[in-house]
Amino acid sequence: MVVEAPAPPENDSAARQRPALGGFGRNVKHRPALVWVLIVLAALLGFVFTLTTWANRQVLDTGSWTRSSGKLLQNPQIRSALSVYIVNELYDNVDIQGQLQKRLPPQVTPLAGPIAAGLRQPAQQVVNRLLSRPRVQALWVNTNRIAHGQFVAIVENKTQPGVSTANGNVTLDVSRILTDLGQQVGLPSSALDRLPADAGKITVLRSNQLSWVETGVRLVKVLSIWLIVIDFLLWGLAIWFAAGARRVAVRDIGWSVFVVGVLLLLVRHSLGNYVVHALTTAETKPAGSAVWSIMTGILGDIGWACVSYGLAVVAAAAVAGPTRAGTAIRSWVAPVLNRVPLLASSIVALAYIMLLSWGPTHALRTPIGILIFAVLIALGVYLLRRQTLAEFPDAGPREAAFAASVEAAVKSHRPRGRPAHVQSSVASDLERLGGLRTSGVISDEEFQRAKEKVLA
Repeated sequence: MVVEAPAPPENDSAARQRPALGGFGRNVKHRPALVWVLIVLAALLGFVFTLTTWANRQVLDTGSWTRSSGKLLQNPQIRSALSVYIVNELYDNVDIQGQLQKRLPPQVTPLAGPIAAGLRQPAQQVVNRLLSRPRVQALWVNTNRIAHGQFVAIVENKTQPGVSTANGNVTLDVSRILTDLGQQVGLPSSALDRLPADAGKITVLRSNQLSWVETGVRLVKVLSIWLIVIDFLLWGLAIWFAAGARRVAVRDIGWSVFVVGVLLLLVRHSLGNYVVHALTTAETKPAGSAVWSIMTGILGDIGWACVSYGLAVVAAAAVAGPTRAGTAIRSWVAPVLNRVPLLASSIVALAYIMLLSWGPTHALRTPIGILIFAVLIALGVYLLRRQTLAEFPDAGPREAAFAASVEAAVKSHRPRGRPAHVQSSVASDLERLGGLRTSGVISDEEFQRAKEKVLA
């Protein structure tokens, strides 16, 4: 058994610095399990929150819905499927063969049937080309905007002109597009005027579905607001209970957010395959896949945002950790953080403004998201400066380089003669490690490993 002589002074110093915890905080044995429970619970609620956020932004926001509908007609596969639907509507509601018999000479009227059947495919090609025109696409977007406004008005019990919950049906009316395209393919106005009232109208919501849709909309709106608040509370509790290992708790929170993002991307992919396979045929499967991809685009954006947020938190925890890379980064930024904090804050603020001008995620384009990230970044800079002040109190260019060289010598643990100035710094290194453990920057296990290397 090896007796470590310098250990008692370090333990006495750590005991003097260690804060007294009352109540549950004294039960150190159960704290790691509680921290994990809080982080996992926050991850589960966060997963539900992301789904409700997608529903709120995609399904209940008219602007997002309209933009997505505009992308639909820009997709060739969706245009092709819609062309088939419109031509089928024309053939089902207009006697194409009879119209041809009226126009053909009497001697060739028996050919009206084959001619009508042969015109179906060319008509679909003509309609496809017409759907790619800006005027028709603008009409399609406006039709979707009206239908979605009607949907929101009904499910949120809002009164709008021409909207009533008496029948409760929400329809996507493409009858005007149907009439315009019928004229383009040469059908007479007299035939188009006799189209049934429901021709070209796609029912989105029926009256018997109104009650549960209204309940679902209210639930989505409530959850999309309060779940994120509960998540932040759970994360705060996890960090508070992780006294002595708070950096590790922050790192684990980052990994949990990363996992939620990966799960969202996997759910979008796997659920999309199931839905498209269940609701489409072999002919319409490409169009169905394109519709799913467009209408769940916001869900994919949320998933990638969670992945990037989680990795950013993990990287921040690594910078604050006892690794060689983290110590080198802190020693490099210590002169500016310690001596010119205003310059350091200005650099971070400028970088944040550039990030906002880019706006890679939805949260960075909303006032509440911008405010939350600004607070978190400011808190991170404050904690990093407090750590560099504790580690490198007199950090300047020479002092920071010296501290980094000492840290590298301790980490490398090479069996060589130690210089006198390194020997004299053992006690101060142990004191600094004790302070880092007390403040929660390193865990007890990390402290023990670092102490053994310092004493070796």
